[in-house]
Amino acid sequence: MLSQTLKYAYFPGCVAQGACGELHMSTVALSQALGIQLVELKKASCCGSGTFKEDSQLLEDTVNARNISLAEELKLPLITHCSTCQGVIGHVDERLKESQETDPAYINKVNGLLAKEGCLPYRGSTEVIHLLYALIRDYGLEEIQKRVTHRLTGLKCAAFYGCYLLRAQKSTPYDDPFRPQAMENVFQALGATPIYYRGRTQCCGWPLSSYATTQSFKMAGTHIQDAIDSGADCIVTPCPLCHLNLDSRQPEVEKVIGSKLGLPVLHLPQLIALALGVSPKELGLERHIVSTKPLLEKLGRG
Repeated sequence: MLSQTLKYAYFPGCVAQGACGELHMSTVALSQALGIQLVELKKASCCGSGTFKEDSQLLEDTVNARNISLAEELKLPLITHCSTCQGVIGHVDERLKESQETDPAYINKVNGLLAKEGCLPYRGSTEVIHLLYALIRDYGLEEIQKRVTHRLTGLKCAAFYGCYLLRAQKSTPYDDPFRPQAMENVFQALGATPIYYRGRTQCCGWPLSSYATTQSFKMAGTHIQDAIDSGADCIVTPCPLCHLNLDSRQPEVEKVIGSKLGLPVLHLPQLIALALGVSPKELGLERHIVSTKPLLEKLGRG
């Protein structure tokens, strides 16, 4: 048993409160099932998804220094369930901590801008961690396994990590950025079978979708088809932007590649919570564009 209740400053991000509302639902449901306390950072702002730095690195750093300072005020680690948010905020935190040693004038500039807006200064006193790694490092797969009430036996899961989670930061201490195993370890703890395929560590195509839609959809279609050909019953992703390109746009992807796909795409907390006995309705599984009904029927949860 865990010796104390885990508590985090919860950064939900924009997409989980909008187009992927089921991600927020399932994260809350999972945390309740595991007894994890999430303190939502309701004053937090969008991380910028990597676009702010195209105009100004100082803008990206200042916006996210503010997000981190909100967690610092609570004396809690900042936790996110979005690979993109993890990559952006985690990299800002990494860069600013380095600047505290090498370029204190820059930190003073960032904090001066925050002070003008009445915000707390960035101190570099906490960490930014994705839900996936918090569950493995802090909660432990053995503890999660003890709480599994509906083993996912026979379910073949293909991980889709998203590039930001693996390679946006200089250091990824919890996994190998090119040969990751964290999600597959989670699948096995839940009783599911991991499926390995070429696209699991590649870009989903989302960053291209606003200006090169056809190329973006071809990328997504290649990954989905590859997972299907490898025997997957579903794709599981820790990134809502990947989810949008792989699930929400899957009908459009099918038109571009000229082939029917129909592969369900789950958010990571949905999969884990299913194994813990949380109902599909509580997890928002009816909200997906590609029906999750075949998957639920295979698990006897339909």
